[in-house]
Amino acid sequence: MILVTGATGLVGSHLLVQLLQENEEVKALFRSEKQIEKVKNVFAFHNQTALFNKINWVKGDITDIPSLEIAFENVTHVYHCAALISFDPSDEDELRKINIEGTANVVNCCIDFDVKKLCHVSSIAALGNPKEHETTITEETEWNPEELHSDYAITKYGAEMEVLRGHQEGLEVVIVNPGVIFGYGFPKKGSDVIIQSVKKGLSFYTKGNIGIVSVADVTNCMTQLMKSSINGERYTLVGENISTKALLDFIAEELKLKKPSIEATKLMTSIAWRIDWLISKILNRKRKLSRNTAISSHSVTTFDTSKIEKELNFTFQKKETYLKTILQNYYTRQH
Repeated sequence: MILVTGATGLVGSHLLVQLLQENEEVKALFRSEKQIEKVKNVFAFHNQTALFNKINWVKGDITDIPSLEIAFENVTHVYHCAALISFDPSDEDELRKINIEGTANVVNCCIDFDVKKLCHVSSIAALGNPKEHETTITEETEWNPEELHSDYAITKYGAEMEVLRGHQEGLEVVIVNPGVIFGYGFPKKGSDVIIQSVKKGLSFYTKGNIGIVSVADVTNCMTQLMKSSINGERYTLVGENISTKALLDFIAEELKLKKPSIEATKLMTSIAWRIDWLISKILNRKRKLSRNTAISSHSVTTFDTSKIEKELNFTFQKKETYLKTILQNYYTRQH
């Protein structure tokens, strides 16, 4: 029996489709029944509505140990996809509770219930910091705690430390570090925020790079790693290192919208995040642009995926294959 945490999220829902297509028996952890409807839409998108009814839904929370222990009964393998994604500094406490403490709870349950293997979904945000004059990040790039990191990055790195702690205690583990994941089914969340910004007429762009990947590639790598004898390793999952401008232009072209044309310089973004901070205080709303996000938007580092490509003989999809399909479906849905 396989347990999927974060089953009502982007990676978790698409992973459920793949596992059930492979005739696996699956338990799916959920917190709100309202979110299950989104998973049903994902199955419909893949023309697999009949498989949806085979999911064993278990209500629970990775921060609630009693509910987690119930979910772990008779489980042999775990895909830990649950996490909070936020770049708002005000969410620091919640990020730590869910991403670090929640992962620690999952790891402890894996050990207590003799789970055979755990796959943890981390992020490229948890990878190391390139040294001066370096522009490429690999799985071996050293994490520098003295560098500026978002609370999200810090907590995802902390979550990895919990997974590796479990590994030291005898648990078989694999970690994947995906870039910005594009996939169907979750409007106004995650990567869809980028699409929404273009739709609203985004005028500005920065000269930074971004690592993107399809949700299908992420779930394919995860399942292959879990079926392999690989243990105690982490893998960067980025299908394409692309400039932010090129990505925004591609989305605009597919949606038949105006491309962003004004470069946002480092000075402009440094002013913008301060204004956003002030407005968030006055209106008591969530931050839209943090200091760290503003700085990282100018980063020109790239992510090396040769490790996963060699290990699994894996070839990532290009955006023309998967992103075009997503955008065409989005465009049809909006018109």
